[in-house]
Amino acid sequence: MCFGDPWEGAVPLRQVARVCTALRDMGCDELSLGDTIGVATPGHVRGLLSLLGEEGVPADVLGVHFHDTYGQALANTLAALQHGVTTVDASAGGLGGCPYARSATGNLATEDLVWMLHGLGIETGVDLGRLTATSVWMAEQLGRPSPSRTVRALSHKDQ
Repeated sequence: MCFGDPWEGAVPLRQVARVCTALRDMGCDELSLGDTIGVATPGHVRGLLSLLGEEGVPADVLGVHFHDTYGQALANTLAALQHGVTTVDASAGGLGGCPYARSATGNLATEDLVWMLHGLGIETGVDLGRLTATSVWMAEQLGRPSPSRTVRALSHKDQ
């Protein structure tokens, strides 16, 4: 909960940077920055990544994990990619949630991430059609629509 938590609200970016540098100094070779309740914005992401860079934590040791509660997960991911972060957590069909924040939605949908990356000319090796079909199946099993805009668009493309 690097950007906010349901108990204390906004998390000061300097506090996150302090923890990240302490973990790095203890020998952690990868740090994942999580927005598990989905309150981050691209401005928060850029601010934290800039601060971490100033503290000597390079982007190549960072990963990001964004929930899409406010519809910002993809924009936040783009901000992180533009900062040099290349490790991104996502979940097929945008599944997931947070038991501590009832309004938190699922994770960034892998399909939405792959669609964006392909649009940026970044090859992922992911077969978007097969991934979409799997996510449609998962949504049917769960009895709810997929939150992924890409899944919704591609699953209705031929209709």
